Amino acid sequence: MSDATGLPTTFSETENVRWKTPIHGKGWSSPVVWGNQIWLTTAPEDGKQMFAVCVDLKSGQILHDIKLWDIDKPQFCHPYNSYASPTPAIEEGRVYVHFGAHGTAAIDTATGEKVWERQDLPCNHFRGPGSSPIIVDNLLVLTFDGFDYNYLVALDKHTGNTVWKRDRNIDYGTDNGDYHKAFSTPQVIEAAGRRQLISPSAGATIAYDPTTGDELWRIRSGGMNASARPLYSEETAYCIAPDGGFGLFAFKPEGTGDITSQVLWKIKKNIPSRGSPILLDGLLYLSNNVGGIMSAIDAKAGQTVWTNRHGGNITASPVYADGKIYFFDEEGTAPVLEPGNEYKLLADNHLDDGCMASPAIVGHALIVRTKKALYRIEKTP
Repeated sequence: MSDATGLPTTFSETENVRWKTPIHGKGWSSPVVWGNQIWLTTAPEDGKQMFAVCVDLKSGQILHDIKLWDIDKPQFCHPYNSYASPTPAIEEGRVYVHFGAHGTAAIDTATGEKVWERQDLPCNHFRGPGSSPIIVDNLLVLTFDGFDYNYLVALDKHTGNTVWKRDRNIDYGTDNGDYHKAFSTPQVIEAAGRRQLISPSAGATIAYDPTTGDELWRIRSGGMNASARPLYSEETAYCIAPDGGFGLFAFKPEGTGDITSQVLWKIKKNIPSRGSPILLDGLLYLSNNVGGIMSAIDAKAGQTVWTNRHGGNITASPVYADGKIYFFDEEGTAPVLEPGNEYKLLADNHLDDGCMASPAIVGHALIVRTKKALYRIEKTP
């Protein structure tokens, strides 16, 4: 969600594109913006190098194209995924890039030099990495939910040194590591008088004290491949446990230990296993990655308000700004909706290549990464 205004409703390859910059390699990480810099990651399809790329916001010129590492024996990555799917975390002067077990680094945004790096955090992702790092005070929190290891680790963001590490300790009900995988990114909230780092996984959704890593509570939400980021509003949290789990569910993030009994409602039909929902004025908006089924859910009652089959597969998360919800599908179509109790399509735009990454919003522009290029989409004369 963004408070930006003046964003275009319609766009195409020839309309409302201020610039378009090709990005080499294959990467599904979303762009992040600080000041006049846009950062994203990429890698060749064989995963033998890892890159961080910085693009000038005003001109679209590439400012830095940094090869971080050569990887002699990269893990297997499913063709649907990429070796550069985790989205960077950025703050003034630093961008933190993450490629799962292949490496994590802090980069000085002015010089493009590595400040520190780690390549010693083990995890067999089995299908490729997906969880993104987050900054919490002086910590960089990383999530590793793989075939073999399942843990969270917090690094000192200044040095890269480990501050705390917590194993998941989840009863998955099977020794098959394929059912232990997840690709989620945690969210820090203030609820019930404490800070909580909510982290969905396979089998369970767990909250930790972000400072110490101590477990606060867990919900036996089941499933595997959790990817969506948690939401929190009006003392209620919302998470998605796909592929055999609760689906989309709401709960009160209170108490300690097993709080599964505090789940308020669950919805399994048309729930995405990849993109994250957004919450606006009491409605949750989401899109299924299979068939592009869009839905609006009453967040309090847990009831479907409307659904519509868009037709394209949608992996990228929707974004909201200027009274509009923007979706981007894998085939290149970009529907724009007006939020509300009825499905209302404002425009059905198209770009040459589909999107796996979620867009960023800055000023009056959408920063959109397709499979081959980065765009600044903005009203132009």
